[in-house]
Amino acid sequence: MSRTSNRDKILSNGLQVVLERGYVGASVRDIVEAAGVPQGSFTNHFASKEAFSLEILDLYFANSRLVIGDTLRNDALPPLKRLRAYIDASITTIRNHDAKNGCLVGNFAAEASDHSEVIRKRVSDIYAELREAVAYCLKAAVKAGELPKGLKISEVSDFIVTGLQGAWLVSKVERDLAFAENFKKMLFSTVLA
Repeated sequence: MSRTSNRDKILSNGLQVVLERGYVGASVRDIVEAAGVPQGSFTNHFASKEAFSLEILDLYFANSRLVIGDTLRNDALPPLKRLRAYIDASITTIRNHDAKNGCLVGNFAAEASDHSEVIRKRVSDIYAELREAVAYCLKAAVKAGELPKGLKISEVSDFIVTGLQGAWLVSKVERDLAFAENFKKMLFSTVLA
């Protein structure tokens, strides 16, 4: 049976600490304490808190990519059903944390992008990937006749990604997913109707 490495402990426990306390609020000491490893382990595995943060962003988004593959990019499902499934899966993930942690990508956009250009760039790349996945789904919906041919796919994709991120932030502040649920309702009943 293989043991979990200190690096893996730091990443998995540190991700949770940063999600709960934020980029600025989570110290290296908090991270290694949660991981149950000596503080020197952090510097043995990560050149800086910034380098660590980039890795947890990638770890967090790797899970999002799985959801994207099962929903937005799943050609076996009707396109608008895929979009709804993606939003529902995202809401469930945030609900599992009582809405208080929000989305790590959005949290980093709001907090860490002022402290690190490399983190800001990584968050920007993640948002671009999200917009592309939503646009892929919307194109399929147009092709399937679920949405009108004249739909401005890029603009609607931008709206969905930015609207969801805003819904996550407000849901985090209010500790209430009603804002995300309202976004979903308005998206399907008005924007995509």
